[in-house]
Amino acid sequence: MRDEISDLGRKLKSVVGDNHLLEDTDLTVGYSTDWTGRFQGHTPLVVRPANTFELAQVVILVAEAGLAIVPQGGNTGLVGGSVPLNGEIVVSTVRLDQCEAVDHLAQQVTLGAGVTLVQAQNHVASSSLVIGVDLAARDSCTIGGMIATNAGGINVLRYGAMREQVLGIEAVLADGSVISHLEGLEKDNTGYHLPSLLAGSEGTLAIITRARLRLHPYLPARCTAMLAFSSVEDAVAATSALKRSVPSLHAVEVLFGDTMRLVSEHIGSAVPIGEKSAAWLIVEAAGSNDPLEELAGAIDDLGALVVDVGVGVDTSSRNNLWQYREKVTEAISAKGTPNKLDVTLRASKLAEFISQLPSVVSALDGDSSVYMFGHLADGNVHVNVLGNNEGAPSDRVDAAVLEYVAKLGGSISAEHGIGTAKKNFLHLNRTTAEISAFRSIKHALDPHQVLNPHVLLPLEGS
Repeated sequence: MRDEISDLGRKLKSVVGDNHLLEDTDLTVGYSTDWTGRFQGHTPLVVRPANTFELAQVVILVAEAGLAIVPQGGNTGLVGGSVPLNGEIVVSTVRLDQCEAVDHLAQQVTLGAGVTLVQAQNHVASSSLVIGVDLAARDSCTIGGMIATNAGGINVLRYGAMREQVLGIEAVLADGSVISHLEGLEKDNTGYHLPSLLAGSEGTLAIITRARLRLHPYLPARCTAMLAFSSVEDAVAATSALKRSVPSLHAVEVLFGDTMRLVSEHIGSAVPIGEKSAAWLIVEAAGSNDPLEELAGAIDDLGALVVDVGVGVDTSSRNNLWQYREKVTEAISAKGTPNKLDVTLRASKLAEFISQLPSVVSALDGDSSVYMFGHLADGNVHVNVLGNNEGAPSDRVDAAVLEYVAKLGGSISAEHGIGTAKKNFLHLNRTTAEISAFRSIKHALDPHQVLNPHVLLPLEGS
């Protein structure tokens, strides 16, 4: 195998150049561990093609060698979907970083898969336009990876997830052939919609190289409020009311009791309002005109549901409120490496889930702590389970949490994908017939299991 890898390395260098074929362990190790540090693998080679043609040649050479590929963008995933856990070749898209001119008439842009979200945001900002999806990992996450995982984030309420942003796509299939459909037509009923298929496919069907994205007008007038509630039920009811009564509603984020207190301690600040509350919403409205009056009126109408309110109208005061949400992951990670479980519940089940989950976890691992936050407007809860100082939570905890989610009729993956972490739980949300259909699609596009073969789908018979 060593000779085969060396031979493959020489061939790949002839395609991408010596500087973009990484073989030394000191150079490849950063591509072999995910952002959380929870998933660690190994790879003999990291390849960094500069364009679609080079990437296609790379895929052909790796396939001819009988090896597999793990596509990797910013490697900011949380479920082990972009880590070479079985010694696969890593194909990095970081050099596919071309930003084409903004199409002002259509309000669209074509971007390379390796463009980071912050680069994309800066590129379109001068046109007074925005990318519909925004994430805390904006400095590192890439457009290709965001599409492959169907990323969500804080703006899903207004613009939808990444799948809703993609109008056209270019990608390399497992045999090295290229599909490209980047016209950006809003209406195009000429067969299967491949962008929708590849969005959320986690690199198992093709490697995305470019995408045509829908853009949205920049909304200059914003108002942010933090609302404190004595119960999760009240926070859920308030969210439903705000969605009905505030057309300019842009985001509704939630932090629950222990999580808010942890963040406050981490940033060295007191809980801003309602210190003993059970839940806090961070609500933002945005529009061409000042939405303050509209949002304030809707909050007044909530009446006794709300324990306390804090409002931010200028940049400084708004950022002060948002920091409690944006520092959550950092605060949790400062206490250890958590098991991260990203789930969705129906609104009617959210309060039950939040109140009962700590008991579900403690029944299996009494030393673990549970911290929850998320996007309440779409039912997305980020569950973080931290073990004691001596180790990670029991593996049984993940299974118990996901089984409880399924029991309540929720989804085991809201926006992070399945990866390797959840593939053995896919049956909790998908029927045997659905998983069989997934396998048929995978076999049709990748019969030799070249692209991310250990991700998303469980082993047959398992």
